[in-house]
Amino acid sequence: MKHFIFSIFSLLVLSACAASNTTATTVTKVTDSVNGYWQQHVDYSMEIDMDTKNYQYKGKQMLVYTNNSPDVLKRVYYHLYFNAFQPGSEMDVRSRTIKDPDPRVGDRISKLQPNEIGYIKVNSLKQNGTSISYDTVGTVLEVKLDQPIQPGEKVTFEMDFDAQVPVQIRRSGRNNKEGVALSMTQWYPKLAEYDEEGWHADPYIGREFHGVWGNFDVKLTIDKDYVVGGTGYLQGEPTKKSGKKTHHFKAPNVHDFTWAADPDFIHDTFQMPNGPLLNFYYKKDLEKEYLDNWKKLPAETAKLMAYFSTNVGKYPYDQYSVIQGGDGGMEYAMCTLITGKRKFGSLLGVTAHELAHTWFQFLLASNESKHEWMDEGFTTYISTLAMNSLKEEKKPNPLSGAYRGYLGLANSGFEQPLTTHSDRYLLNKVYGAAAYNKGAVFLAQLGYVIGSDNLEKTIKKYFNDFSFKHPKPFDIIRTAERITDFELDWYFIDFAQTTNTIDYGVKNIEGKSITLERIGLMPMPLDISVTYTDGTTETFYIPLQMMRGEKPTSATIVSDWAWAMPTYTFKTKKTVKSVEIDPSQMMADVNRENNLFTVE
Repeated sequence: MKHFIFSIFSLLVLSACAASNTTATTVTKVTDSVNGYWQQHVDYSMEIDMDTKNYQYKGKQMLVYTNNSPDVLKRVYYHLYFNAFQPGSEMDVRSRTIKDPDPRVGDRISKLQPNEIGYIKVNSLKQNGTSISYDTVGTVLEVKLDQPIQPGEKVTFEMDFDAQVPVQIRRSGRNNKEGVALSMTQWYPKLAEYDEEGWHADPYIGREFHGVWGNFDVKLTIDKDYVVGGTGYLQGEPTKKSGKKTHHFKAPNVHDFTWAADPDFIHDTFQMPNGPLLNFYYKKDLEKEYLDNWKKLPAETAKLMAYFSTNVGKYPYDQYSVIQGGDGGMEYAMCTLITGKRKFGSLLGVTAHELAHTWFQFLLASNESKHEWMDEGFTTYISTLAMNSLKEEKKPNPLSGAYRGYLGLANSGFEQPLTTHSDRYLLNKVYGAAAYNKGAVFLAQLGYVIGSDNLEKTIKKYFNDFSFKHPKPFDIIRTAERITDFELDWYFIDFAQTTNTIDYGVKNIEGKSITLERIGLMPMPLDISVTYTDGTTETFYIPLQMMRGEKPTSATIVSDWAWAMPTYTFKTKKTVKSVEIDPSQMMADVNRENNLFTVE
């Protein structure tokens, strides 16, 4: 999502698309008879006629919905995200009542005039040719089916709708602060996801999205002077009629469709060897400094694309687009929208973050409304490593900023568990520190627990096993367990499901005897550095008993520490001068003052 890494007290700002045949596999049914996994499927066909004078558009949508679940469905739900941009909406009221509103929103929605609001109005809806009843409830369309959808059945829904693009406030909209005419994200009636947990028809209040995997066929008719870029592959040259052009896009095996358009877009391309075509859309009237930055961006974006494909998994589509638009940075299917008036470091940084989201949330399509840390945190982790590699910074811990952000949160008294729904955080600052920082530390610290090589293997297997699916939080831990044969449920339970903290200290040193204490509730294995009185050093590894294994290490391995025991003593072969717990600082210990003990 937006390229902002939050701490508990601060915010750190860190068209036509090319005609092509996709390498992504079109999937109509994803099931796993062994593990009982299934997921729904939808195919969209849409015809959209946009009036760029009043920013209104008419839409015809036909979708074929496949019920791969074992359940009989008596209702379906659609998201109508543009309805959030109306005075009195839940997004508006929440922004005006939360203690630390997002400054990009504030009270702006409450001041929108009728010709500035956003809306999607459904005029008619049919199920297999028969009109059915529905009710618009804020940003959700509640649909009562004419006939229940049986397991394995395909159903066709046909809809006519009218819509208006809101003045750009949050992600979507018209005429953003940099003058981009149309940032069209979450702009169509979008079918809600249904899985083993039931329906996910969350209202649009402030956070992220979730969608059904499927195929899109979109015909967009717009003023002939507009350059269009976004999701999918352009099917031939646009056709012209009555001062307009119709752009025909197809996007296979995605769970969203986004586009942006402006009459003043420059469109640059960069073809990666054995990789996707990269597209770049940006305003031609940018100041020279910013134009120069956009010209430098393609080659660096290609390096980022190669990094993520190597370290997570191969990018499966034939194109990707970086588009000036929106209100900061936000990822979508085969593209991202970012603001463009940035210094080059910022432009590259936001591109790195949003591009990384292609892996962590788009291809590994976790429910980012419920599990925002799997989305933002994992993206922060891999994009930070990518930038460290790209800039050859060689930092001993590139994630040190994320650790500081998490530790600030943990010591603030405001922390809520990572299981908190993204809309239900008390403060936006708490959401940011949890989702971005603690989520990144979750992965980095997992590397401390199981070893960095095992973490790399875990990430790649996680991608191979769960891309084009909807992984849930425990899937990453089970993947790590399969790689290592360790027991790791304790790590997930304490770090994600509670606000238990890690705090280990050196209690005492007596000659060759070292006593440690566990002060926090969260268990961990420990790396220990010992300096002897003769000036030599030795590293020790104390396994956690409940982990049932030891990470690969060159350190001296001593006996296991059982969690319930508050203290632990081990002996060395020489007289000890000083002891340090976790010298790498890859363990998120909330009080490092007691980690170092020196004999006076």
